[in-house]
Amino acid sequence: QVQLVESGGGLVQAGGSLRLSCAASGRSFSSSAMGWFRQAPGKEREFVAAISWSVRNTLYADSVKGRFTISRDNTKNTVFLQMSSLKPEDTAVYYCASRFGVLSTYVPSSGREYDYWGQGTQVTVSS
Repeated sequence: QVQLVESGGGLVQAGGSLRLSCAASGRSFSSSAMGWFRQAPGKEREFVAAISWSVRNTLYADSVKGRFTISRDNTKNTVFLQMSSLKPEDTAVYYCASRFGVLSTYVPSSGREYDYWGQGTQVTVSS
């Protein structure tokens, strides 16, 4: 079993920055690809970013490319999402997810590929 706990969400003005964290416990974090997704009110969950467990590969949604950075610290079982130049349309609940047992360089981008999910953290960007 894997437990994922997100933190770092909050209210920020447009143009500002936030850093989300996701602490993992349980099954081997260092061998799990990790992803961030978000869901805005009335919208479907969407992919934001993901990172392979080897840390070599990352993938971003076009809407956040150049503004968000995903990283991980395997010694602390934590994945991060640094968000900069935030826009009101980034407002959503952000979820982290894990997928164990994939190739070291694989970066899953579909929610269906992930095994475990956190409870989410709210990010609100005011205009």
